Amino acid sequence: MLVGGGGRPARAVGAGAAGGRPLIITEDPLLLDDLLRLCAAAGAEPHVRHSVPEQSGTGGAGGAEEVRGGVGWESAPLVLVGDDAARRVRGAPRRDGVFLVGRELDDPLVWQRAVEIGAEEVLRLPDAESRLVDRIADVVEGAGKPALAVGVIGGSGGAGASTLACALAIRAARAGERTILIDGDPLGGGMDVLLGGEGAEGLRWPDFAGSRGRVGAGALEESLPELHALRVLSWDRGERVVVPPAAMRSVLAAARRRGGVVVVDLPRRVDEAVAEVLAQLDLVLMVVPGELRSVAAAGRVAAGVRMVARDVRVVVRGRCPGGLDPETVAGLLGVPLAGEVPVELGLPGRVAEGEPPGAQRRGALARFCDGFWQRALGAAPGLPA
Repeated sequence: MLVGGGGRPARAVGAGAAGGRPLIITEDPLLLDDLLRLCAAAGAEPHVRHSVPEQSGTGGAGGAEEVRGGVGWESAPLVLVGDDAARRVRGAPRRDGVFLVGRELDDPLVWQRAVEIGAEEVLRLPDAESRLVDRIADVVEGAGKPALAVGVIGGSGGAGASTLACALAIRAARAGERTILIDGDPLGGGMDVLLGGEGAEGLRWPDFAGSRGRVGAGALEESLPELHALRVLSWDRGERVVVPPAAMRSVLAAARRRGGVVVVDLPRRVDEAVAEVLAQLDLVLMVVPGELRSVAAAGRVAAGVRMVARDVRVVVRGRCPGGLDPETVAGLLGVPLAGEVPVELGLPGRVAEGEPPGAQRRGALARFCDGFWQRALGAAPGLPA
């Protein structure tokens, strides 16, 4: 339950000068044992105090404890205040990232104490253990603005969705964005193959099939193959073609916490695992050739995707002789138009020779992707004009 400031939303606080080490304030030995255990689970080494260091009266503005290498109330990236210590911190300055934590919080006055210290939330253990581990781990990882997550799906067979997903990732990486390309289609042949890196060292989807709960964002990124300045999560050549929905959810959440850009190549069939991915995406681009039969097929795909995804837009690929123009395609589907990707001559041959889609800066595909990222990322520095 959110408290204080009219239920203001919690804001992720970066590690900053505190080095990602949370501050625990409590004299309750049982509660302290619980908090130390949860910090260990999140990979954090906390500072423990019995009161606010700045209010200890042992050394100037920051307190002697802070000078000796500890952290203060204002400099800690996260503060966990035991319910036993709430009254002792009432005079501390208001700040984000304060949680009131206890093992028995049935006392109705606990909410009043939380408001008095400006706590973002009141957490009761053991019920809120997973929530608290997540917040502590965010501090350790220096969580900030999450990645912009874009999915690409074909409205019909052979629409070119994998090609566009690959090109989007290539162009984002070459613009200096931290980029992860996720292959969400087990029957698509493998994004690592499209990038010419099927033999690259690193983990593939089957290695994450047993993932539950939180996956470390940094560990995920470092474990994946690095190809063309981006990280790729693809399928191996084995027989496994299913990843449980919980694993899909955990892996994509970890990828987003690293910031930058996440591009997901999606299958046309929306099952439970794909729905977990769609729910976390900021935008889904549906690739549709500009001809009537493809539009008819795309209508069925769009109906399934729009049940879960928050924002779906159509990308019209090429124009067939006598085909439909992009505006007509978008109108028939009832989906906003994201743009048109002209057919790029010679692209299949270059891909067969090992050049990934989008590698040629002056190609039609690269120009579309560069323009898309300029709009999506707010013309961020480093993106080509």
